[in-house]
Amino acid sequence: MAEPHYLFGPPPSGGGVFPGSVGAVDDHFFRRYRSLLDAEDAAFDELEHAYEDGDRASFECDLAVWHSAIERRTSFLASHGLSSSPLPGLT
Repeated sequence: MAEPHYLFGPPPSGGGVFPGSVGAVDDHFFRRYRSLLDAEDAAFDELEHAYEDGDRASFECDLAVWHSAIERRTSFLASHGLSSSPLPGLT
């Protein structure tokens, strides 16, 4: 049975669904999202080290890897109907 802490409303066939989302938000969703966050964090750590070392070539490469990790996370959320938008007044 699914954990109730992330279910919204009655569970349709095995998982909770966020309002406006396309698919179930279940343990698989959270495991995948956590792995994407971990990959993004690791990429940022490498980027930070390249910046601190003053290594321009590594910095540019690590920046591309970090952007790619962000795009993968954003794409994953969008495929589930979940996306973020800028807060009003911060643009």
